[in-house]
Amino acid sequence: MNNFFRTIIAAWGAKKLGGGCFSTIIIFVVIYTLLGKCNNQPQTAHAKALPAKVQMAKKF
Repeated sequence: MNNFFRTIIAAWGAKKLGGGCFSTIIIFVVIYTLLGKCNNQPQTAHAKALPAKVQMAKKF
């Protein structure tokens, strides 16, 4: 996810969910981190397993 949009979404969520100053900062960091985990790149284990499945499908 683009860092700009990730920051905007995390800031909006922290503003809506946060009660005070400290809790808003903590919620922002949590949302920002979770959005960073939602990337479009496959993990290495999944990337290695995918070609084998495709090759097996081509044999049949």
